[in-house]
Amino acid sequence: MQNLAFLSQLAFLIVLAPIFARITKIPITVVEIALGTVAVWVGYLDNDNDIFKTISKIGFFYLMFLAGLEIDLRKFIHFKDKMFKNTLLYFGISYAIAFGLFVVFGLNPVYIVAIPILSLGMIVALINDYGKDQHWLELALTIGAIGELISITALVIFDALLAEGLGVDFYKSIATLILILIVIYYFFRFVGVVLWWFPELRKIIMPENDNMGQDIRVSMALFFVLIAAMQYHGIDMVLGAFVAGVFVGNFFKHKTELPETLNAVGFGFLVPLFFVYVGTTLDMDVVFKLEIIKHALLIISAMISVRMISSFVAYYKYFGFKDTVLFSLSHSMPLTFLVAIATIAINTRAISMYDYYAFVLAAMIEGIGIMIIIKLIMHFSRNKR
Repeated sequence: MQNLAFLSQLAFLIVLAPIFARITKIPITVVEIALGTVAVWVGYLDNDNDIFKTISKIGFFYLMFLAGLEIDLRKFIHFKDKMFKNTLLYFGISYAIAFGLFVVFGLNPVYIVAIPILSLGMIVALINDYGKDQHWLELALTIGAIGELISITALVIFDALLAEGLGVDFYKSIATLILILIVIYYFFRFVGVVLWWFPELRKIIMPENDNMGQDIRVSMALFFVLIAAMQYHGIDMVLGAFVAGVFVGNFFKHKTELPETLNAVGFGFLVPLFFVYVGTTLDMDVVFKLEIIKHALLIISAMISVRMISSFVAYYKYFGFKDTVLFSLSHSMPLTFLVAIATIAINTRAISMYDYYAFVLAAMIEGIGIMIIIKLIMHFSRNKR
């Protein structure tokens, strides 16, 4: 009964979020994070609830599933031919600058991974707000997919290195990740060939006239099976959720209404739970100290600067000034992965609590502040037309 009461409290916040978002004209994601923070601060919610943590994690995985759903492999292959060198340049510069900051300022090695890290979660939220017709946002998603794979790889290596050191187990973890990525690549090619030869299989797996929700059942089965497979092999489960989304989005295009339905399920309940939870992780009494705020702002400045420099070098000719800025900002909100890195690092005592709170606060400020900045840029650019 206690858990049911807790879920009712959460449901109330989720219902309130769109109301506040309409009144304040602030993106709903920002409102959900803020509501989570305030709810814990005033004692309305207890963020130490195990069911809440589990459901919010599922919400995060589902957000990554929706991110995968947005990836069009045909466009991705076409993009690879045109922009591959630019993308390599973009990520190469990002990690080179992060390493340079580590050397010059004598930072903790955690910052080499943290500063350039990228997550699609907030980009998907932006697509939900502004649609897919924004050119900078479409490319941000495509390049972000590559960045997320790089980030997942970095997280796996980072986690294994801290937990196991440079021993046999560390090299086993890396070998497992490489093997899984190879298996995924050839599995996609195999399925593509099978469905090319037997296209009717698509409609058997997901019928066109479906009054039993088979398409949603198949999608959810893939979602949980691939997450479980990654967990079994000790790989970040985000990869499983992301791959499941890519699979559904690319091999079952005849179900044109399916992405909209899955998005409605996600952004209607599961994803808001995750964003509310992110807000609850912020301890306002501890985090909002001047020295931690200064440290968080330095982290944010480094992350935005790295992306701005990399974006202008790699994509300015392609985008122009305004869209390059928007592209850079859209990649400057790795909220979930930044919190994940901080959690891994504090659990292995690689960083102090001071660094941990700075990372968490930086993630929160980025998630809220940059969303507002993007909204303002979009608003003023529309008014000038």
